[in-house]
Amino acid sequence: MDIGSDDRQFQTQWYRVSSRLKAEIGETAFENWVKPIKACDVKNAEVRLAVPSRFMRDWVVANYLDRLKELWTGENDAVRSVDVLIQPTMKNKSDDAEGQAILTDVDSGSAPTAEAKSGDQTGSQSNSQSGWGSGSQISAPLDNRFKFDQFVVGKPNEFAYAAARRVAEASSVLFNPLFLYGGVGLGKTHLMNAIAWEILERDPSRTVMYLSAEKFMYRFVRALREQNTVDFKEQFRSVDVLMIDDVQFIGGRDATQEEFFHTFNALVDQGRQIILSADKSPSDLEGVEERLKSRLNCGLVADIHATTYELRLAILETKAEKMELDAPRQVLEFLAHKITSNVRELEGALNRVAAHTQLVGRELTLETTQEVLHDLLRANDRRVTIEEIQKRVAEHFNIRISDMHSARRARSVARPRQVAMYLAKQLTSRSLPEIGRKFGGRDHTTVMHAVKKVDELRDHDTTFAEDVELLRRMLEG
Repeated sequence: MDIGSDDRQFQTQWYRVSSRLKAEIGETAFENWVKPIKACDVKNAEVRLAVPSRFMRDWVVANYLDRLKELWTGENDAVRSVDVLIQPTMKNKSDDAEGQAILTDVDSGSAPTAEAKSGDQTGSQSNSQSGWGSGSQISAPLDNRFKFDQFVVGKPNEFAYAAARRVAEASSVLFNPLFLYGGVGLGKTHLMNAIAWEILERDPSRTVMYLSAEKFMYRFVRALREQNTVDFKEQFRSVDVLMIDDVQFIGGRDATQEEFFHTFNALVDQGRQIILSADKSPSDLEGVEERLKSRLNCGLVADIHATTYELRLAILETKAEKMELDAPRQVLEFLAHKITSNVRELEGALNRVAAHTQLVGRELTLETTQEVLHDLLRANDRRVTIEEIQKRVAEHFNIRISDMHSARRARSVARPRQVAMYLAKQLTSRSLPEIGRKFGGRDHTTVMHAVKKVDELRDHDTTFAEDVELLRRMLEG
């Protein structure tokens, strides 16, 4: 008997599967990507689902297909696979018509304000400034915590901060686009919010639209489905400032890139400001067309480097002061030293410690900090390798990596080799014989001698001690 013969049972299974997926991914993602899916049938142990466009199919396959299969197998163990099809009857346009719609231009002389439907008003919060304008209907809400005066500046982020501030304060477009990039939790979103706040505070009449790349994609797909791409173009091309976060997610989405490319050009031609952020530089974005990379590179590209120990400590001190938390210096230094992944995690750690001491009534000490954050600290312990140590030490002392394994005894080579052995002993769990083998098959007694020698030199030579400490911080950070 065909397991797809009972349509009521099949639709009941789809209801359960989609409900479980909704609980996992949340209301917004479900409404955007799963709700439009139509469950067609199941034949030969394969469930067939349909979506209205190629773009939506690519997104569902990339993000939800494996989980859909797992959930459906849980409902019906006869199911072996799930396939997502493009159903022509669901599409509002053929592929050719879709491509033509993307290329349609809107008269750049007009700048109407599009009216969003009531269900689309996602950005209320404190964005009721008149300058939020048409952007408020689809823009993400701004965070009151993310303003320029709350951004801690250090060497890793000073250039990005200066560029963001200059663009926010300028009365005319200086750099188009301003492209901010850096790793997770380093401050990109903070700067994006700060720019928006500053622009609106200086000129409330300006319309600012701030949203994620995923939201941009969703709005575009919905416009195609509802055959209202003209309204979509009017909304995005009539703003004074367009800000898109995490633009790397448009990579591989050909139709979205096409529309973004034309929106970009239209805004630049009108002298409107564009501000973007991503986790990589424009040249390194994967799946992005060369012509779009070229456009992204034509403005100002500012990167945010990984935080240094000094910047992390300054961030903690600033946050502790705002929280009115009397945190011992050694606790802040310990956190700045141990939690190096990103600022978000660093601030979260301080919040946990503060909450624990206030709720439980215990004194904030280094011991309580280690106890409360044991799981986080364990996850942040870096697995430093001997090879990494050798490479970093060789670069610092300007010698070749091969010298780490050679028999050369010249002081200019022997001393860096001893430092590398010392750091290998301090930063890895390798035994002395294992360390010796990594340094050209040396005996464990040679490693012991190197460790003892470096300890002696650190006690008597301040400059040498600073070099070793710098290397240790670089490797751990």
